[in-house]
Amino acid sequence: MKIVAIIQARMGSTRLPGKVMLHLGGDTVLARVVRRVRRIGLIDSVVVATSNDKNDDVIVDECRRLDVQCFRGEELDVLDRYYKAAQISKASTIVRVTSDCPLIEPEVSERVIRSFLDRKPDYASNTLTRSYPRGLDTEVTTWEALTRAWKGARRDYQRVHVTPYIYENPDLFVIEQVVNEDDYNEYRWTLDTPDDLAFLRAVYERMGNSDQIYWRDLLELLKREPELAELNSHIQMKALHEG
Repeated sequence: MKIVAIIQARMGSTRLPGKVMLHLGGDTVLARVVRRVRRIGLIDSVVVATSNDKNDDVIVDECRRLDVQCFRGEELDVLDRYYKAAQISKASTIVRVTSDCPLIEPEVSERVIRSFLDRKPDYASNTLTRSYPRGLDTEVTTWEALTRAWKGARRDYQRVHVTPYIYENPDLFVIEQVVNEDDYNEYRWTLDTPDDLAFLRAVYERMGNSDQIYWRDLLELLKREPELAELNSHIQMKALHEG
């Protein structure tokens, strides 16, 4: 079994263009994500999946600087990009992470992966029943399930978001939901808007601009300084069909 974490990244973003290359505590957002994903136990390798668009050349250069494997594929058909990146990587298990999660938590991701390995579903995630802060999203799928989705998904949003075809068809796939004991769904730790960036920069500054930020320590920080969470608490997530 080969477990590969695939991080999708591109410069195009409707609400915050070029967000993956913005600076966050002295390094790029993408660098933060890559380094934190590398700390996830159980994975064998990390791949950044970007597009063939020339605007994403900077992502390829950044991957070279970070010494992380980079795959280029379709810009808008992200499912195809994932499928081919997994194929080239010879992955039997795919861990999906997005590059707008610079606080992705190894402990949480490991829990999702471990649940997947123990229960052996086609797909496991902590995103369907949300109990973790947004930005700790981790999805795990078998190569076989990804292949079936690649062949079966027809709607645009199913191609853009990679996994909807799987979790929208529970009659075709065995699905495992990983739910935390306490509900922290009200927190937003992802990057999609300037207000999200303000929140993340404030957090990194208070935590010493270190990659060694642990989600439980951050929860304690937000209890002490609840005004930090208010920086981006008003942001609404885009609907799935919006792309």
